[in-house]
Amino acid sequence: MIFKYLRAFCALALLCFTLAPAWAQPHRMLSVNDFQGTPRPNGRGVIAYTNCTIDFKYQASRRGDDYIIHANVRLFMNNYKSWIDRSRISSAEQLAEILKHEQGHYTIAYLEQQEVLRAIERTRFTANYTAEAMNLFNRIDAKYKQLNQDYDEDTEHMVNRQQQHSWDIYFAKRLQYMPQENASL
Repeated sequence: MIFKYLRAFCALALLCFTLAPAWAQPHRMLSVNDFQGTPRPNGRGVIAYTNCTIDFKYQASRRGDDYIIHANVRLFMNNYKSWIDRSRISSAEQLAEILKHEQGHYTIAYLEQQEVLRAIERTRFTANYTAEAMNLFNRIDAKYKQLNQDYDEDTEHMVNRQQQHSWDIYFAKRLQYMPQENASL
């Protein structure tokens, strides 16, 4: 009897995975509770660090001469690798500025996740889909790693308030014109 239910559950899970080629969690705002890691000594003056991971898993199914990728691209905020050096924060306003800057790093990871999902939908994969999918992911990942570096350099890790403001506007516009979240792609 238990095996009957287990088989039905597995079949339903497989069907759901097959019917929805991609799924993504919504963008969210970070809080101080997202930063549970231990601050790094000698952090080169950095007061906070955000660590996100994009987990890219997929299955392929054949459709004629092409392959369709059914992807699960998850964004994780790694709370125990992310940290804020609270000993260097002197006011609630400073903490709010730090969180806003770190939100930018999270938003960059979110934008990467969304671009991977959209690129998968637009791509026709061949029998070499494994290499093609990894090349697609690696190309997009490199783009957003550079964007993260540019963000920190331009804002001088949030010290340059004018540049921080420019980036905040950029992020708001990108999020505003993003296709609907959680859409099956």
